[in-house]
Amino acid sequence: MNANRISSLVIVGGGTAGWIAAAAIAKSLKNQLCNITLIESPNIGTVGVGEATIPPMVSFLQFLEVNEKEFMQETQASFKLAIKFEDWHKPGESFFHPFGSIGVNIDGNEFYPCWLKAKANGEQAKYADFSPAAVMSAKNKFYPPHRASKDSFLAGAGYAYHFDAGLVAKFLRRYSEKLGVTRIESNVVNVNKNEQEFLQSVELDSGQVIEGDFFIDCSGFKGLLIEEALTTGYEDWSDLLPCNRAVAMQTENVGEIDPYTTSTARDFGWSWKVPLQHRTGNGYVFCSEYCSDDEAVAKIHSITKGKPLTEPRVIPFVTGRRKKIWNKNCLALGLSAGFLEPLESTAIHLVTRGVRAFLDLFPDKTYNQNLENEYNRILLGEYETIKDFIVLHYCTTKRDDNPFWQRCQNIAVPESLKRKIDLFVSRGVLEYNPGDLFKPPSWFSIYEGMGVVPNNYDPFVDSVNTAQLKSVISQVKSLMLQMADSLPPHAEYLQKYCPAKGEQDS
Repeated sequence: MNANRISSLVIVGGGTAGWIAAAAIAKSLKNQLCNITLIESPNIGTVGVGEATIPPMVSFLQFLEVNEKEFMQETQASFKLAIKFEDWHKPGESFFHPFGSIGVNIDGNEFYPCWLKAKANGEQAKYADFSPAAVMSAKNKFYPPHRASKDSFLAGAGYAYHFDAGLVAKFLRRYSEKLGVTRIESNVVNVNKNEQEFLQSVELDSGQVIEGDFFIDCSGFKGLLIEEALTTGYEDWSDLLPCNRAVAMQTENVGEIDPYTTSTARDFGWSWKVPLQHRTGNGYVFCSEYCSDDEAVAKIHSITKGKPLTEPRVIPFVTGRRKKIWNKNCLALGLSAGFLEPLESTAIHLVTRGVRAFLDLFPDKTYNQNLENEYNRILLGEYETIKDFIVLHYCTTKRDDNPFWQRCQNIAVPESLKRKIDLFVSRGVLEYNPGDLFKPPSWFSIYEGMGVVPNNYDPFVDSVNTAQLKSVISQVKSLMLQMADSLPPHAEYLQKYCPAKGEQDS
């Protein structure tokens, strides 16, 4: 046995991030003698964002070997196939960012350049019309792609979840405690470091001192360990993403339970709508330079349907990330690591990605600097890629109806994103790495939805006869619609597969 192995790991902060970390680490280290202690404050609530996820969350639950049906029932979850963007390019326009594949290869050619050629020759269908996830979303249908036959269009769809973040934390707490995680309900009042400036212990308001070999900071925006104790530094991205506040409110469900998140551009930011089985999560992300808190609260009341279940809660934030996410013997997860507005539902993903990368590079007490460096290279790169993807929505808007949107049009686009856009406009080519979170269909969907059009298409597609190409595309679209029409409504599937606990007994 390695004498330098980590034998005590301390997680400061509960909530979704803390319990995701506890669950994943306990699952991975179950046969290695490492004590995991999570310290959770009794008086700090959930922020109220991060209830919409993206497909990697499905893989994370599989990694934990969690039963999906049980998880969805206990977290009041619904399925999510896409994000619908309304009024982002221009008022009155909308488009889907769907999950999964789009279209089919035609005579050995990828679908996107084939669609570009067809469009250049008069094709009117949108790119997302060939996405099984988008077609299901538009018709409010759902069926799990993995249950479809491999030759079905449906098999190419991807999905994620909408869930109650508070209930997710409780679910993962039960999961973690069964694996031996110790929970202490208390506040941290002091952090102690050793001579090398590594974290050594935390003191609680109960008087208890908890020592650890490694610490995970899930304390939220304040970054109790990563920032207040270790002074890691923060990279502020407010110049690229000017929204700096959000107001969140929960309401009763009205109408159908959409199998997608809705993001609607508003006067001074944008709003979200996240439908769960038992309620709807709503929020308005805005820039305080153009809108006061009182105006934002009035706005969320005016745009939501259904009886309010909670009072609106205003959440200030500074978009950006820590200069290091792993620093010495401390790892930051969730809001302690950074914040990117939830436009593409990436908050939970960054937590699960962060903890799984940590498990891949799990250290011992010697704290090899190479492990820390590699972790930061991976995670800082993940934040940068997501930042570019979110900025893309803002800098390509054609909205100029007020100073906020005029400012967005004049954002100093990061060189990394400018290079991506220029390459795409040249001939529909993506700068893409296989490990990137957002795959080509995602980039193509946002480019098309935001009116960014390539000047040309791949010349090799000219080997496909134009009439034949348009005929195949027409058939694919027709079959997609037939596929969707044959599926059950989303709400009906939820009721049969995973009715929320409590509702079926009420």
